[in-house]
Amino acid sequence: MAQTSKKSLNTQTVVLIVALVMWFLLSIFTKTFFTMVNVQNIMRQMAIQGILGIAEVLVIITAGIDLSVGSVVALVNILMAQMLVSTTMHFPMPIIVIVCLGIAAFVGLIHGILIFEFRLPAFIATLGTMTILRGVVFLLTGGSNVFGMPRSVADFGSADFLKIPYLFCFLIVAVIIVETILRRTSFGRYIYALGSNPEAARLSGVNTRVVTYGVYMLASLLAGVAGIMETTRLWMGVPGTGNGYELDAIAAAVLGGTSLAGAEGTPAGAFVGALVMTTIYNGSILLHIDPFWTRIIVGVILVITVAVDQFRKGKE
Repeated sequence: MAQTSKKSLNTQTVVLIVALVMWFLLSIFTKTFFTMVNVQNIMRQMAIQGILGIAEVLVIITAGIDLSVGSVVALVNILMAQMLVSTTMHFPMPIIVIVCLGIAAFVGLIHGILIFEFRLPAFIATLGTMTILRGVVFLLTGGSNVFGMPRSVADFGSADFLKIPYLFCFLIVAVIIVETILRRTSFGRYIYALGSNPEAARLSGVNTRVVTYGVYMLASLLAGVAGIMETTRLWMGVPGTGNGYELDAIAAAVLGGTSLAGAEGTPAGAFVGALVMTTIYNGSILLHIDPFWTRIIVGVILVITVAVDQFRKGKE
């Protein structure tokens, strides 16, 4: 695992250098990139993507995947919005947050059951819940946005502490907490062991059922946090929100050194990967690049990154 961490660190360093080079070039070719307003916008944008990237790191370390994180964001966004604007019942904000996060974690529990008990591939299990949750979101809303949320919600999403947006602070806290779990707890070591060799982990006494359940519940919980953050940014419930978030999250994780083969990756890597992804999107807007070209660029970067990872695995 020490060797794995070293490889991830090397990848993170390279990707961070790429991000810094991109920032340097964008500051030269655009007048507004290196302004406080734009930097804060980047922080807010990458906060949600970064937290979803951390969620993907957790499951990919176990050689799994979670395609439902974007749908969980949408579900939490709609549930939170509808509870806030309800005229029949007045829910206190702490209750709303607890309910939303509880539902998100329950989705992760379903994933754990489907993957461990029913032996479904993680791709199929989470693809199924992704589709189901999308259907639920549109049934709840009829496809219409939910308006009328308190102004305090939007105020929180745009607030900052010493010029650092609150949402970005959530990302930093998430990185620290999950890094601590992975590096300092038995549960974290078991996650890496499960991704390295499930059978060897089981024979060595690891409760693979608990680890599988725990990983997917934690990943969905993080997606629920991202959903709450998304609600503060949008100041409304949007049924279509979260579309494509799962792909950006996977890209952020892989760019940050997480191997799709499992047993390798860190939350700090997802942070760096999200920084690169957000910089690409933000810079493309400032340079007036067609959004379709932006998606092509991101896709090419993802394919190259995975290809390099697979080549390196083949050389070991």
